[in-house]
Amino acid sequence: MNYFNSITELRQKVIAAEYLVTDEEGVQLLNTPDTLIYDLMAAANHVRLHFKGEKVSLCSIINAKSGLCSEDCAFCSQSLHAKTEIPEYSLVSKEKVLESANEAQKAGAHKYGVVTSGRGIEGNDINKIEEMIGFLRENSDMHRCASLGILTKKELQELKDNGLLEYHHNLETARSFYPEICSTHKYEDNLQTIQDAKEVGLRVCCGGILGMGESIEQRIEFSLALRELDVDSIPLNFLNPIKGTKLENMQPLKPLEILKIIATFRFMHPKKDIKVAGGREVNLRQLQPFIFGAGANSMMVGNYLTTRGRNTEEDFEMMQDLQIDYCK
Repeated sequence: MNYFNSITELRQKVIAAEYLVTDEEGVQLLNTPDTLIYDLMAAANHVRLHFKGEKVSLCSIINAKSGLCSEDCAFCSQSLHAKTEIPEYSLVSKEKVLESANEAQKAGAHKYGVVTSGRGIEGNDINKIEEMIGFLRENSDMHRCASLGILTKKELQELKDNGLLEYHHNLETARSFYPEICSTHKYEDNLQTIQDAKEVGLRVCCGGILGMGESIEQRIEFSLALRELDVDSIPLNFLNPIKGTKLENMQPLKPLEILKIIATFRFMHPKKDIKVAGGREVNLRQLQPFIFGAGANSMMVGNYLTTRGRNTEEDFEMMQDLQIDYCK
């Protein structure tokens, strides 16, 4: 059986029977020859359109507390273990967060995330953030998200009670590769936070970073872990090596490899939001428009935590040229 027939059969099985792609099939998808990338993308796009429709979801974030993080995540410029020159500041005001949310909404985002550095929330900051979320609920109709590190179920419940709708916390990578990335908190700590967020009734956004040195098999291991957790949205970040971090010399992924990853995650998570986030600009370069054709139905717009994103006008010109509408 040739590749076209094989990928067509797999697409039909996923759509018609809600078939779960196996780990072996996932590895095969990631190993698709470059010359057959468009067959893979076309099939993944069919899966996207069937389960998610034609519209895409856009989200934006604010770095509400920057730097001085105690954790040693190898990719992160905000870690105290890194030697980077980034802005360092304590928690911003609720007025600043609302102002940023309004700017993001004007730029087309309908989801907005409050992100803070650190293992979790310390001291009185949790009360300030609860007030911040309530202030957003009262003054904006944006979908309210937060990424605040490892929290307790009680803290997550209180955030939900104040208007939080979605919690973001990444696994980052496969369990078997995690010791290469972080030693200051356990993989199980991440799992527990995600499970607690689900249990209190929050929508859960959970993904990680690809291109940190993991194998193809570990990418599939990571994908299967997300499927077992049954998360709602999967942000795919692609390493942008930052000088001063442990991964500063890592070779970036090639654009076609990234498109294969997006397509594979669409096959393995047909009903979930597949979001392309950090690193798309520097890694995909001129192939950024292909993310939707590869199966993504969500994209982060605006700036990231410590690196600049693409100009939003360029992103909207891209979507207009593709004739892709977005959620409002």
